Amino acid sequence: MSPIPRRSLLKAAAVAGAAAQFSWALGAQDAQAAPVAETAEPDPVTLDWLEDGGLGAAPGSTVGVPWPKGAYQKDQTFALTDAGGTAVPVQSWPIAYWPDGSLKWTAHAVGSGDGKLTLKAGTPAAPEKKVTVDKSGGTIDISTGVITAKIGTSGSTIVKSVSRGSTEIAKNGRLVLIRQPEIEDEDQGAVKTERFDGAVSKVTVEQEGPVRAVVRIDGKHRKGGRSWLPFSIRLYFYAGADSFRMVHTLTFDGTQEPAKASGDFIRGLGVRFQVPMRDAAYDRHIRIGGDGTGLLREAVKGVTGLRRDPGAAVRTAQFEGKKLPDPATWDQRVTSRLQYIPEWGDYTLSQLSADGFTVRKRTKKGHGWIGAGGGRRASGFGYVGGASGGFAFGLRDFWEKFPAQLDIRDAQTDTAEVTLWLWSPEAQPMDLRFYHDGMGQDTYPEQLEGLNITYEDYEPGFGTPYGIARTSELLFWAHDSTPGAERMAEQVAAVRTPPQLAAPPKQLVKAGVFGKLFSEPDRSTSAKAKIEDHLDFLFTYYKDQVEQRRWYGFWDYGDIMHSYDPSRHQWCYDVGGYAWDNSELSPDLWLWFAYMRSGRADIFRFAEAMTRHTGEVDVYHLGKWAGLGTRHGVQHYADSAKQQRIANTTYRRYYYFLTADERVGDLMHANVDSDETFLVLDPIRKIRTEPYTPDRNALSIGFGTDWSGLVSAWLTEWERRGPKWEKARARVLSTMETIAAQPNGFVQGSALYDLDTGKFAVDKEPKVSVSHLSAMFGLVELCAELIDQIDMPKFQEAWLDYCRYFNATKAEQKARYGSDFGSLLLFQGHSRQDAYAAARTGDEKLAARAWRQFYNSADTWDYKESTDWSTKKIEGPAGLVAGSEAAWVSTNATALYGLAAIQNLALVGDKMP
Repeated sequence: MSPIPRRSLLKAAAVAGAAAQFSWALGAQDAQAAPVAETAEPDPVTLDWLEDGGLGAAPGSTVGVPWPKGAYQKDQTFALTDAGGTAVPVQSWPIAYWPDGSLKWTAHAVGSGDGKLTLKAGTPAAPEKKVTVDKSGGTIDISTGVITAKIGTSGSTIVKSVSRGSTEIAKNGRLVLIRQPEIEDEDQGAVKTERFDGAVSKVTVEQEGPVRAVVRIDGKHRKGGRSWLPFSIRLYFYAGADSFRMVHTLTFDGTQEPAKASGDFIRGLGVRFQVPMRDAAYDRHIRIGGDGTGLLREAVKGVTGLRRDPGAAVRTAQFEGKKLPDPATWDQRVTSRLQYIPEWGDYTLSQLSADGFTVRKRTKKGHGWIGAGGGRRASGFGYVGGASGGFAFGLRDFWEKFPAQLDIRDAQTDTAEVTLWLWSPEAQPMDLRFYHDGMGQDTYPEQLEGLNITYEDYEPGFGTPYGIARTSELLFWAHDSTPGAERMAEQVAAVRTPPQLAAPPKQLVKAGVFGKLFSEPDRSTSAKAKIEDHLDFLFTYYKDQVEQRRWYGFWDYGDIMHSYDPSRHQWCYDVGGYAWDNSELSPDLWLWFAYMRSGRADIFRFAEAMTRHTGEVDVYHLGKWAGLGTRHGVQHYADSAKQQRIANTTYRRYYYFLTADERVGDLMHANVDSDETFLVLDPIRKIRTEPYTPDRNALSIGFGTDWSGLVSAWLTEWERRGPKWEKARARVLSTMETIAAQPNGFVQGSALYDLDTGKFAVDKEPKVSVSHLSAMFGLVELCAELIDQIDMPKFQEAWLDYCRYFNATKAEQKARYGSDFGSLLLFQGHSRQDAYAAARTGDEKLAARAWRQFYNSADTWDYKESTDWSTKKIEGPAGLVAGSEAAWVSTNATALYGLAAIQNLALVGDKMP
């Protein structure tokens, strides 16, 4: 992104004149699909589970599968079979198309099946018990064939009831919020709170079976005349399941101002259900998950451990959760004194850090609590019920996204209440105030000085959490009796790691998706094996650092740090722009490419957590900066650089297409009109040298970090055939064409963009404006996809030219453009551009340069073969906890090394020195 003067001559007339050089008017007709050089046979695809255990106790799983261009048309149906050839019911739908209209990605939902499954063209088997949706009454009734849920369409009750047969298992499912209007930084003052309930404003049935049904519920939390804290919830139901899944998204729109004690401080945020209790107190069971698959297994009225023994059969049955024999058959010394055994109705498990939880219980409100144990990391699972039925529940990433809590209340009465607290009310209030007072940085020059010392781009009023979001996942089971320990262990596993079907790497490679930039790992030579070792080292190191450095917490989990401070043996968690990474230089892409080529479950889960975080927390979803993300910083929203490069849809595409996740689909669709954000905020306002006022018909937009974010959203909307896909397609084509029409193509750097026409004005004079950051936020990957899908030779020529000359000598740059590119960095990361150009053109000199820059970059921070690819121990007083460090590692270098290694191996792996 570089400054560009406003010139009146750079308007639509110039654009129209340049457009006449192309074979079709801008956006006037369907795109011409790029020629299909080789159509792979649409062979059956073997799907497998990321982890062992198959579907387990989860309600179902949905997987995305890619197909080569032209393999299948949009009306194609698919069938699924297990390893024995038995048909497995499947529900399929398209989630992306190639420009020629053929299927690019399809989603497939299953509610049964273990082991490997084979997907092929055919007629799908119908489930024995279909999911049905009835919208005829005042509720939306969804039946899986085993359970029926009644969804409220207004008011504060989201799930009115969950029944199994004629038995109501749970009811009055709703959202609860506790607001604390004032926060005290010391030990003085009285704490006051107020309760808000979620109020439904809109309910949409998105899928209606036969295997999978999805209901979306939107609203805000309300008390009296105030409504705030928008929520969006999806409920997922699968055929034959006794459970359902909830995906809960909260968007923060409260007020918290630095140095002010009053504001909207969240004290508790949860999901609550009531559970009818029908059994005798001694047949009512409590289960709370502890470490691993550990469980606290108790009864409301315990008959074990007493002074008098009811009998071994009675004790065993109660511990196992089975209905007890008639009390008349017990030792009557127990039966006659049952009324004197306390009934424990209230239980709480609180996880206030990633390293410890406590459990306590009491008989009822107004009486004292007693400790019931504790441990390190709770699973987030619980159950309350009895021999005639009960309700199990779980919150994913329970300890990773602390502070979390599980409450069971009034289990001794006719109606118990369970609350899954996404933010524990026992924790400190959610304090999102900006972390410093500005330190006198009131002007742009002062702020640039601050940038030059802490790398933080500060600006008053910009470090606001208003508009950030967070998504949580929950599971619920409706049981006809208390499940046994083995079944509950399966449910714990489903909460902790939801089973995920996956297409194998060979299918992802064969389908040619994501620009054909990756291949399966190959250790056939020592040079290739060494790169694979380095890639494994880097991922393992970051995975270990998450644990060692405790990169956990409700708002933090999923992100990693930017830079390391070897003097303190600590990441720069408190140093401006060196703290949280916020997708800087695309670690998201590195992780997803690493997964797609390997199929490794641990990489998938790491990338999944990052996608959930970066797409929600690092991006604004409400307010004037909606559609923009925040640059790396001490808080995820602290930096004043609010830019497209962080909100980039590219970072979400992989997870969406691999899983068909609807929430991530929402995030991508929300970016379709994010070109409008350039009217609101000039991303380079602090370094402009000429006057500039945003004009909707002449917006300064860079071809690198700006356009890559925009075109990614447009391409994705077009592929998905979203509500605005025709506009998005026109934007893709018109901006591609008008970049290609620039005198120096991508090297021109930026141009004036017209929001009304979706075109860049074409400059009359050539200009050289190249930044080492321009292509490092997904532009490399996006251009490869665009060129693969759209037959536009001049765009390909412009991109290949940029690829050829970034790593060229200054003399070569000057000979081509009349001026060199100035001082550049990130040569190793840009070696993948050399590799791409070499693969497209067959230029062996470019292939050699790709490996030369990969191995011997002039950048001191780029990784070399001579780098000490190892860690050093940290122990004793050197660090807070014992562990390891690789002080030479930085996330910028890691992400770019990973992407360059993966893409170079795929593109010019046969040209290695």
